[in-house]
Amino acid sequence: MSLQTALDYAPAFPLERAVADGWNPVCHITYNRDIWVKLIQPPSDYAFDEAKLLCQESPETWVAWVPGHGEVVLDRNQFYC
Repeated sequence: MSLQTALDYAPAFPLERAVADGWNPVCHITYNRDIWVKLIQPPSDYAFDEAKLLCQESPETWVAWVPGHGEVVLDRNQFYC
């Protein structure tokens, strides 16, 4: 059985199915400074799982503050959009 055939018969949620078919989800949210974002993985075991965006460093990165850790540079793929 090919992978595509297995995917055709495997139960999947609509988003998972769309990604499996080659659709790439894109985040279109515009972030602003002073908002809190949910981190996919905290930077340490003692850090919170949220960060406050301080300033945009580049189109893909933000300087942020994480309680229990301090200042970090986050790539957009490190927090939920």
